[in-house]
Amino acid sequence: MLLPFAITSAPLDVAGISALAQVRHADRAREADAEGPGALILFVGVVRGRHQGQDVRALTYEAYEPLAVASFERIAREAADRIPGVEICLHHRVGTLEVGEPSIVIAAVAAHRAEAYAASRFAIERVKQIAPVWKREHLMDGASWVEGATVHPDDPEPLAEAWRRAWA
Repeated sequence: MLLPFAITSAPLDVAGISALAQVRHADRAREADAEGPGALILFVGVVRGRHQGQDVRALTYEAYEPLAVASFERIAREAADRIPGVEICLHHRVGTLEVGEPSIVIAAVAAHRAEAYAASRFAIERVKQIAPVWKREHLMDGASWVEGATVHPDDPEPLAEAWRRAWA
């Protein structure tokens, strides 16, 4: 059974995550006598083959699962506080991923497309800011860790910046 927020070593189930977000939105809309799902935006981040002019062989992701899942839940709450009725499901892979493999899936569902787009963009910006997920780049000539989340979740300026980017 899929959960709305997860860290997993298994391949990401894009269709399942999408369906779960739609069902959760429809259920909440029905309870609130509000508009049902009108837009679904999927963000699927994949391992790219080049980064900063260098060939990438693979990426290895690590996460502190309890804190990562809690940060995903927080991100969804932050989005819903600003965009009432939006539903977000967010899954991130860990382990070594090859070029082209999905590393993160964000499904954002809202009554209207502008809100779904903004929620999706906001979610990925916040993941980069606050989620305890780290990656190691495996290049053709070696490997190195990439700096991950560096801001405090309660710092209002990065939160405001994520919203500015979401609506850009």
